[in-house]
Amino acid sequence: MFSFRSPPFPRNSHSSPPLKPLLCLSLSLSLSLSLAHTPAHPPLLFPSIVPMDPSSADVVAHDFPPFFKVYKDGRVERYKMFNNDGPSPAGDDPATGVRSKDIVILPDTGVSARIWLPRIDDCRGRKLPVLVHYHGGGFCAGSPFDPIGQRFFTTMVPKANVIAIDVDYRLGPENPLPTAHEDSSEALKWLASHSGGHGPEPWINEHADLNRVFLIGESAGANIAHYVAVRAGSTGLTGLKIVGSIIAHPFFGGKEPDKMIMFMYPGSPGTDEDPLLNPAVDPDLPKMAGERVLVCVAENDWLMPRGVKYYETLRDGPWKGEVELDEAKGEDHCFHMFKRNERAEQLLQRMADFINRE
Repeated sequence: MFSFRSPPFPRNSHSSPPLKPLLCLSLSLSLSLSLAHTPAHPPLLFPSIVPMDPSSADVVAHDFPPFFKVYKDGRVERYKMFNNDGPSPAGDDPATGVRSKDIVILPDTGVSARIWLPRIDDCRGRKLPVLVHYHGGGFCAGSPFDPIGQRFFTTMVPKANVIAIDVDYRLGPENPLPTAHEDSSEALKWLASHSGGHGPEPWINEHADLNRVFLIGESAGANIAHYVAVRAGSTGLTGLKIVGSIIAHPFFGGKEPDKMIMFMYPGSPGTDEDPLLNPAVDPDLPKMAGERVLVCVAENDWLMPRGVKYYETLRDGPWKGEVELDEAKGEDHCFHMFKRNERAEQLLQRMADFINRE
């Protein structure tokens, strides 16, 4: 197993205490969820799997590879998805001058974040755009403290010259959906509390231009970023201005029920009939905050059709902003988070240009 948390914030580990509430759903989810699940699609974020050591004789009640399985006694165990050296510590990156630190932003729920700041010489005396990031991982994996995030932000922060906030929302299945979405929305309210330079985080007070806020997410995180933009617009959030969103390789629902989503999201059909999984059926879509959206898809990604559909929904629907589509030929799901090839660099530059466009 691998840990999803950095040492200051050990909220979710690879094996958790018994998951009593979700086991109570077994009657409503019935036989189909009681069987080991073989997904009809590849993982939402991670491209490779390191098998678990099958040393336990415990009975598995629900199995959702490559993400997690739930034992009959309610314990949750996560699959080891890739080899890494554990969480990357916050601090100064000597190669880029990018600084980072970890903070708790919602003490009542334990939601934390990692904040990234470009080289001080590049931001002294002026305010920077704010990039709020929601990581991918099927709503049940990933963390701002993983090495993946460090590689991305030490490249993206100086390239776009932004202050970035990577939100550590609570994960399923221990925290059923839409907890991840609600945590992420509350994190944006926390950011808005810095309006006027009087918030709890000095880096934001000193360096953040809250009139230039951008949301970004990949895979499940892209779903969350969209949700946060819609929620901000529909509730009239004050204290900041969302200029745009970057929706990369988004996960949205399809025609067939997604059993893992159904397990983590009680009451959801797990299909495109659910507004949380399909923006086209969300009555609040016209109120989505932001002037522009960049939708990123990859040619070899099984989710590409859903990303294109999202682009078409914004382009042809009642939302009145500007939407762009970027298709990466020959690439797969979330390649820009794992690779540093020419196409990944081009996509990150496209994102930076999108943020800094006047």
